[in-house]
Amino acid sequence: MKNISFTFVSMSFNTFGKILSLTTFGESHAEAIGGVLDGCPPNLLVDMDYIRYRLSLRSPANVAGGTQRIETDAVEFLSGIYNGKTLGTPIAFIIRNKNTKAEDYTDLTEIYRPSHADYTYQTKYGIRDPRGGGRASARETAVRVVAAAILLHYFDEKEIHFNAFSQQIGSIALKESYQTLDVGLTYQSQVRCPHPPTAELMLNEIEKTALQGDSLGGIVSCAISHLPAGLGEPIYNKLSAQLAAAMFSIPAVKGFEIGSGFNAASMKGSEHNDAFTNDFKTLTNHSGGIQGGISNGMDVVFNVAFKPVSSIKLKQESMNVRNEKVEFSVKGRHDVCIVPRAVPVVESMAQLVIADFLLLNNLQNIDNR
Repeated sequence: MKNISFTFVSMSFNTFGKILSLTTFGESHAEAIGGVLDGCPPNLLVDMDYIRYRLSLRSPANVAGGTQRIETDAVEFLSGIYNGKTLGTPIAFIIRNKNTKAEDYTDLTEIYRPSHADYTYQTKYGIRDPRGGGRASARETAVRVVAAAILLHYFDEKEIHFNAFSQQIGSIALKESYQTLDVGLTYQSQVRCPHPPTAELMLNEIEKTALQGDSLGGIVSCAISHLPAGLGEPIYNKLSAQLAAAMFSIPAVKGFEIGSGFNAASMKGSEHNDAFTNDFKTLTNHSGGIQGGISNGMDVVFNVAFKPVSSIKLKQESMNVRNEKVEFSVKGRHDVCIVPRAVPVVESMAQLVIADFLLLNNLQNIDNR
C-alpha cells in the first residue's frame, strides 16, 4: 500500500477582527508580549502619552487587589508609525516582560490547578508553559489596551465615548443607574467604581478577602455613547454577538448580557418594548442599543461577569500529570480580584469591535463616506 502522510496544521486563532485586525503573541513569562494591528486608517495621530496612560490604568500598582507583579509596560513600536502618525500599514509592537519570577511555578509544573487552563492546554497541545499560566495569563491583555489606545483620535473625531466601571465586586453591587453616575470618577477609584460610597464597600471586601487568602469575582459594566445607528449585520455578524465574543476572549470572563439581559426573561413584551419618540430615540433602552443585531443610535450598554481569581493561597486538592491526588497552595504574585484591572480591558475590546464595524460600514456604504 502507498504510504499516506498527514501534515499537522496549526490553527491557533490569535487574530481578532475583520477589517481592523489585532494579532497578539507572547506568554506571561516569555521575553515579551506583543501585537500586530492591521487595517488601521492612515494619517491617524498616535498619542504616546495616552498609550502609556491607558496601560497605567491596567497596572496592578494603581488598583486594589492587584498582583505584586508590577511591569513597566514600555511599548516598543516596530512598524506602521512615522512622524507620530499611522501609515496605514501593519503596526507591530512589543512590551518586554521584565519582572518575571519563573521559580514561583517550579512546584506547579506537574499539577493541574483547579479552574486554570493547565489541563486543557496540555490536552490540546501536548505541552504547556506553566510559568504564570503562559498564554492563558491576563498579561496578554496589555497588548489589547495598546492597540485600542492607538485609536484615540479616531473615536474623538466621531465623538464616540466608552465608559466602563466596576458594577459589582463580590457581594457588593452598585445600585445606581449608569446615567446618574459621574463616570469621570471611575479612574480616581482604586476599585474603578464611580460611586464613592459603594467603592469604599468594594475596597473593604477586597481587603477582607485578601487577608483570608481567597479571591473575588464581579461585574464590569460598559456604556458606549454617541454610536451611530446601523452598525452590525442581521445574522452572523451581529454587533451584540461580536461584543460578546470580544468580552469572552478576556481571561476569567464567565458571562455577558446586553441591555436588560437575563432580566428580560421575566418581563412581558409590554414592559420590555422600547417605544420610539422624536428623532427615533426610545423612551427606554431594554434593547441595550442594539436591535436585530444592529445599533439603533441609543447607548450600547452591557455587563461582563468575571469569575473569582483561580490562584488562591488557601490549600486546595487537585490531580497531577500522573493522575495522583495532591494537596497544594499557590505561591507567587496573584490578583485578589481582577475586576478593577479588567475595566480598561473591557473598554479596549469594545473599542476594537466598534472600530472594526465602522470601517466595515465605510466599505459597505462607500458613496456615503
